[in-house]
Amino acid sequence: MQNQTHTDIRYLKGVGEKRAGLFHRLGVDSIDALLHFYPRAYEDWSKVVSIASAPFGEPCCIKAIVSRMPSKHLIRKGLTLYKAEVTDSVSLMQITFFNNPYAAEKLKEGEEYLFFGRVGGQLGRREMASPLVEPAQTGERIRPIYAQTQGLSSRVIESCVAHALALRKDELNDPLPDALRQEYSLCHLRFAMENIHFPADEEALLRARRRLVFEELLTLQLGLLRLKARTRTQTALQAVQDYSEAFFALLPFSPTGAQRRAISECLQDMRSATPMSRLLQGDVGSGKTAVAAALIHTAAKNGLQCAMMAPTGILAEQHYHTLEGFLGPAGIHCALLTGATRTAEKKEMKALLTSGEIDLVVGTHALLQKDVVFRRLGLVITDEQHRFGVGQRAALADKGGNPHLLVMSATPIPRTLALMIYGDLDISILDELPPGRQKIKTYAVGSRLHQRVYAYIRKHLDQGLQAYIVCPLVEEGETELTAAQEYAQKLQNGPFRGYRLGLLHGRMKPKEKEDTMRRFAANDIQLLVSTTVVEVGVDVPNAVVIVIENAERFGLSQLHQLRGRVGRGRHPSSCILISDAENGQAKQRLQTMCETTDGFQIADADLKMRGPGDFFGARQHGLPALKIANMVTDMEALKQAQEAARGILQADPGLAKAENAGLRQAVERLFQTVGETGLN
Repeated sequence: MQNQTHTDIRYLKGVGEKRAGLFHRLGVDSIDALLHFYPRAYEDWSKVVSIASAPFGEPCCIKAIVSRMPSKHLIRKGLTLYKAEVTDSVSLMQITFFNNPYAAEKLKEGEEYLFFGRVGGQLGRREMASPLVEPAQTGERIRPIYAQTQGLSSRVIESCVAHALALRKDELNDPLPDALRQEYSLCHLRFAMENIHFPADEEALLRARRRLVFEELLTLQLGLLRLKARTRTQTALQAVQDYSEAFFALLPFSPTGAQRRAISECLQDMRSATPMSRLLQGDVGSGKTAVAAALIHTAAKNGLQCAMMAPTGILAEQHYHTLEGFLGPAGIHCALLTGATRTAEKKEMKALLTSGEIDLVVGTHALLQKDVVFRRLGLVITDEQHRFGVGQRAALADKGGNPHLLVMSATPIPRTLALMIYGDLDISILDELPPGRQKIKTYAVGSRLHQRVYAYIRKHLDQGLQAYIVCPLVEEGETELTAAQEYAQKLQNGPFRGYRLGLLHGRMKPKEKEDTMRRFAANDIQLLVSTTVVEVGVDVPNAVVIVIENAERFGLSQLHQLRGRVGRGRHPSSCILISDAENGQAKQRLQTMCETTDGFQIADADLKMRGPGDFFGARQHGLPALKIANMVTDMEALKQAQEAARGILQADPGLAKAENAGLRQAVERLFQTVGETGLN
């Protein structure tokens, strides 16, 4: 088999057509992808304890001989117990399986096995319910646990990974140059791959993980620094004159100090010969759109065209109406281009863009179409950074001769971390809310108060206002869709009978999602039941209550994003966090939410607590998805990787040297995942 690394997964021993389909669900389509499908956790079968010394209630591994074969006990209809007895020659322990004849039948009297599970019972009579069982001769070792899907267990994945490793062992060429590995005391790729999947011991696992995390973060930093270098070429699209004071005179309010500072930083960039490449970070309601409007105003007055890209049609419409309100009185010609724009209108608009008569176009991915041509595109603005990959930003920027770029994000991230993540952008921060902006009252309550919470929502709906309920996160094995549908049905038939309910979930097509949000914005839907897809949504000033079920399962930053869905109008708004968590850290997180509405404080607290839930959500804000590194817990590795990336690029800006060939390939592969090409 030639180049087995990219061989289709279905050709691997033990996979085949049907199982390949299941692997595809997990994002694994080749042998290489399988090797980079790292375990999500481990079971330590390497430390065997005796029955007598086994800790109560904690996972442990016991080696014992079956002294009595399993017996069958019918407890009630639908529940059968299988009980066996095992001994380690000193103590006895009862093993119980529930409705699992297959596991029970595998046990043979007099044979020795490893039993992995939690020990219960009393001191004199120990028991283990539904343990994992392996023949003793398989050996005591640390075992990998993989993310799985129905029909594809972690054990099957483990077996396939073992085949893949055996097949590829001699082909694992290390992309890291020897000198770099020595400088940072990193193990070889071969050792790392073997020990991330099948660790020899805890120390080998730590060495493997450290090496793979470093490589992944180094690859990311190299890609981002090269993108930054690419955007640092000269531009003729300078905004020679600053028109910000004329813009401020148009406003019915006085800008905050933070807004003035951000506008000044951006215009300083736009007036130089090097194009601006800047991230504007600010909490919900901090006035990012007004900053964008000021920059568009100065750009247009300097004869430059502007484009703003939003992730959905409804958000694009919202930005268009807001910006037209700011800029129309100044004689700036604004247009809206989305998938919903009529064909004749599109044709006319594209002609006006080409002739330069349109100063600002607001749109969706429709702006990336080949026939959208600008006469003099000087400023590109993208909204909600994490909805666009670096490739899409670059694709829009490529429609101009090195235009200025502004990326707006409503997800506060501590500055030190932001500087490292957004390696290709400078940063401006809006850390001040405009006066009069309402604080959202936040309450944490237990599920026993559900009926009171529902009554509180009904009271607001009866006043013509609206609300959100964010569905419970689902357990493994249960689909998001089923959980959301069942919950919405329960509410519609029970506490909200007679009210207009809507449902929003991740499995809906983009058009269906937009339609639902439109109906909610128009008050056709009074109560929107949603999964976390509502986290980045449209402004609905009439929505005043958001209830978040199982709030302990969310990270602080995500809870803050969800809370930002309300409090956008003149009515007092509230956020109710429902949780029965007894865990001290979970309670502390919810308490933080009740005490502050400052997104930057919350982001800092989130980092310090390292609470459950990825700080950045599933995607790393438009960056390539990381497979093993964690932007929060691997801060030290991130600093080292950034330092190493700078050193490598200083000596070899194009990664053209022979020793950097592997790194160049790794960078190109990683950035392909977000549609980024041409990192030359």
